[in-house]
Amino acid sequence: MSGAPVVDRRREDVVRAHMPLVGHLVREMLARVPAHVNRDDLLSAGYAALVAAARGFDEERGVPFARFAAARVRGALLDELRGLDWASRSVRQRARRTDAARQELTAELGRTPSAAEVAERLGCSVEDIEAADDDVQRAVVFSLQGFATAGAEDMVTEPSAGPEEMLLRRERLGYLKHAIDALPDRLRAVISGYFFDERPMAHIAAELGVTESRVSQLRAEALVLLRDGLNTHLDPALAAQASKKDGCVARRRAAYYDQIATLGTLHSRLAVTGVDGLPSAA
Repeated sequence: MSGAPVVDRRREDVVRAHMPLVGHLVREMLARVPAHVNRDDLLSAGYAALVAAARGFDEERGVPFARFAAARVRGALLDELRGLDWASRSVRQRARRTDAARQELTAELGRTPSAAEVAERLGCSVEDIEAADDDVQRAVVFSLQGFATAGAEDMVTEPSAGPEEMLLRRERLGYLKHAIDALPDRLRAVISGYFFDERPMAHIAAELGVTESRVSQLRAEALVLLRDGLNTHLDPALAAQASKKDGCVARRRAAYYDQIATLGTLHSRLAVTGVDGLPSAA
């Protein structure tokens, strides 16, 4: 009978040790969903999944508990989001069209387009654009493939990635960190504040001394820079399609792309994450 309490105590210690993992996964998810999604609801679902993972974990399988638990927690968070029905298909489709129009105009004009210019490209009113932005304010997925809005199923990467795929994923995440570090101060402040610190746009705007609309423009500009910067190093064919213009803007962008490469090596980029693809303790 004495063995059962020991096992239970050991499981409790494992759960407590990995509670920060749930917090990290919830923060990651909150950066990709609308603002109305409740953090406490996601945390509750994540902690319940962590406890279930501790009960069902089998060391003989040779899988680290952190990786095993992360897969369970991600699945539970997705189930919670599906239950909330956080974004309808029509909202996501409208977000994709708006984002694509902004990116096209940014490439053509060499600057962030105004809401009126985006509305004209899409054949709708400025009010429609603003309404679409409100609907998907937190639904812009920060993905390495193109920073496009996606559904819940697209948020979480396949937990059973092979060694080669995991290595490539970790390298991309390392490039992403260096690309963020290389951003101009204002753009970096917006990206860090909005996506990582989860601060409201109003707070970021007040800190920078600009309007919320300007913060939204800066965010869009930063995402385009990050996407093109990553493509320059990871998918040159895509980068070549977006870098046909000459002039001061093109030279500044080229300097930014070069700076990303100087901020690290393959070793330092891989050091951003652990072997399981999660952020390293450092």
